[in-house]
Amino acid sequence: MSKAPRLGKGLSALLGDATAASQDSARTLPIASLRPGPFQARGPMDQGALEELAASIRRHGVLQPILVRPAADGTFEIIGGERRWRAAQAAQLHEVPVLVRDFDDGEAMAAGLVENLQREDLNAVEEAEGYQRLIDQFGLTQLALSEAVGKSRPHISNTLRLLGLPERVRELVRDGALSAGHARAVIGAA
Repeated sequence: MSKAPRLGKGLSALLGDATAASQDSARTLPIASLRPGPFQARGPMDQGALEELAASIRRHGVLQPILVRPAADGTFEIIGGERRWRAAQAAQLHEVPVLVRDFDDGEAMAAGLVENLQREDLNAVEEAEGYQRLIDQFGLTQLALSEAVGKSRPHISNTLRLLGLPERVRELVRDGALSAGHARAVIGAA
């Protein structure tokens, strides 16, 4: 059985050689030295899912390093992995594995979104909001964005259409009460 395809060109398509030129530094840091970054792609975190992740982390540890960048105050800002960080706190860990990258704000936003898209656990509205932020931040066309994240241009276009829904309907999609497909049908009927 073959694995599901990963995202296309990823960050290198958005950031050029910035990811290759960045000096990766994998290490373990005190959990208290990390703080949430401003570019969180997700909405509010489900407490039950967070508790399940904390239980898994107690048993197996943090399996994927948290992506961080150095902050001016000596702490590290989380770019990707805030759920893992919060669950590690709940599991009462004192240190977590991290991957330190020296990203500017635009690179940090793109990296956080691409990491979450690769994990494929954003809801459709969060995905659409992330795509729109990348379009706005980097001036991308839908085609360029589709190549960068490895999704088809029609997928990007159809996902972005969800942003035209009233907020009440977008909340139903966020909460899982309405599928993205049904939400798009609402757009078509309007």
